[in-house]
Amino acid sequence: MIAVVFSADGAAAAVEPRVVARDIPTSVSEADEDEPVCVRIKGAEACVGPDGSDRPGITIEDTARDKVHPAVEYYLNGYLGTKYVIHNLAREGEVRGSREIGKVVTFRVALYDGNRRVRFGRWKTVQNIAKYPVKRETRVTPAAARARAKVCTSTRGASMTCFAERNTYVFACDTRADKYQARAEYFVAGDPTARFEIHQLAGVNTCGKAEHGDLAISMYRASVFDHNRRIETKLYRYN
Repeated sequence: MIAVVFSADGAAAAVEPRVVARDIPTSVSEADEDEPVCVRIKGAEACVGPDGSDRPGITIEDTARDKVHPAVEYYLNGYLGTKYVIHNLAREGEVRGSREIGKVVTFRVALYDGNRRVRFGRWKTVQNIAKYPVKRETRVTPAAARARAKVCTSTRGASMTCFAERNTYVFACDTRADKYQARAEYFVAGDPTARFEIHQLAGVNTCGKAEHGDLAISMYRASVFDHNRRIETKLYRYN
């Protein structure tokens, strides 16, 4: 497996998009044409870079030998209804990430102990990095996601994960009007060292979408969260 897994992933935590919005900065910084823009905390570094840089797309590097693992959390195209998270479960010096980013990327670096976030940095926004940015798609309903996808799974708590494997994409859908959030958790290309998540924060009958290019989904599940507390889930299924 190469050092960077080019795909895209999120924990559904905030109850409403307005809660999430308080975390997002209003300023937008322009990235240098050839250099990635990076944010760092002790033990981790996250970068967003153009195709020609040494860190294309969005990446997260583990920079310390310890018991915690790093993750990059991000929003695409200024839309706060869907948050993505890529967990780097490899070892010190390893990089994981995704080439599938939007025209605008708001991201931060974090450290996790299991599913508990123990440290995080400030949000940073960059724009016009990707040569072919992922378009924003926010009007997909759970019914439409199910019709478009090859495989779907759902929980009793009304979360749904669907995906297709031609120009692979994943939907995480919220199908119940309550205070909880839907989350898709999955792995791609048979790599167990990078876990992807989509947190759908926009409410009932909404879906968040992540794109993965030619990489196939290898293991997946649907979950429901109350902030960071898991209240419903399926066992992981193999594709």
